[in-house]
Amino acid sequence: MSPATALAFAAAIFVLAATPGPGILATVSRSLASGARRSLPLILGLILGDLIYLLLAVYGLSYAARALGGLFVVVKLLGGAYLVFLGVRLWLTRASGSATSDLDPPGSALAGLLQGLITTLANPKVILFYGGFLPTFVDLQALALPDVLLLAGIVVPILFAVLTGYALLAERARRLIRSPDGRCRLNRVSGTILIVAGVWIAARS
Repeated sequence: MSPATALAFAAAIFVLAATPGPGILATVSRSLASGARRSLPLILGLILGDLIYLLLAVYGLSYAARALGGLFVVVKLLGGAYLVFLGVRLWLTRASGSATSDLDPPGSALAGLLQGLITTLANPKVILFYGGFLPTFVDLQALALPDVLLLAGIVVPILFAVLTGYALLAERARRLIRSPDGRCRLNRVSGTILIVAGVWIAARS
């Protein structure tokens, strides 16, 4: 892969990551509710989903993915419903002055990872990027293993930097609100964001 192609791919990934979508909405909501540190498992799950679609595109498994179109619809609807469920749960949570949220009970790192993974796997924008846009400027058939590793090495740091940036900005807003009433309103804002993300995923084709 040429340096120009690698730079073009990096720019495209940055645009994909920075454009508001379900992944960013879920990250901002988690950070508003629980802080940037507790959003890290979610961010890692989002990145893992991108890597899965990257590998599917590179190794020509898009045909199998199309054959399982019905299964994808189920994943999309379940992913959207899960985000809506979390959003409603936040709406019903009575916030205290503590630094944590009921959305993040002890041991919830795996749940956050799975939430991020499901959010990406059910996101049509990500599917279109790797299944439709990526092959237009990268010859997937000609990619060797070092090229695939390079692509993955571009995806991971860019997605991590962008999503972490959103999480840190959301946490700064969260720190300005310390009263229980303020935290309750913040939980409702976070819940609304999650509900919007869930509906977005379920409604998009």
